[in-house]
Amino acid sequence: MSASFSLLRTFRRLSLLVCLSSLFVSPLAGAADPRDGVAVEGGYGYHVDMARFTLTRDWQAPILTGERWAISPYWDLALGHWNPHNPAGGNHAVTDVGVTPVFRVTERERSAIAPYAELAVGLHYISDHRIYTGRDMSTHFQFGDHAGVGVSFGEKQAFDLGLRLQHLSNAGLKNPNPGINFYQVRAAYHF
Repeated sequence: MSASFSLLRTFRRLSLLVCLSSLFVSPLAGAADPRDGVAVEGGYGYHVDMARFTLTRDWQAPILTGERWAISPYWDLALGHWNPHNPAGGNHAVTDVGVTPVFRVTERERSAIAPYAELAVGLHYISDHRIYTGRDMSTHFQFGDHAGVGVSFGEKQAFDLGLRLQHLSNAGLKNPNPGINFYQVRAAYHF
């Protein structure tokens, strides 16, 4: 049993190291003009308010393009705060640190307002896995996936507004694994 926990611990550390070390290395070296940015997110989960600040870094070029659409990935490095307010008590404020590769589908020829959709799965570390009485996430390490839609606008599509549904859980690595869903609003600026 301890060998499996040791292997799991090694996997977690390796996954985190790969994600963090890849933040500033483009898989498509040589492409011009990466667009980095900042974003703020706010949302609500089951008896939990959340706020998050993110830094983003484009992969510098689309990884797949079609006649009309392109998949433009970016890295999302996040620092967040969860504020539980369950009437049952035992509320614990939580700090959330995450790194996520995000795959965004956009139109190749963008107009003044350009719609997008995105999917992602990333790694998160939460400071306390006991969110409130009756909600124990079991591990500090969590997987965070999200699906989102939004619009980019402004000169060179510098701004975007979006909605996301995010799910965090330990993917069954340890029980209990109740997970938590957040409904989020996101505003970003790309420079």
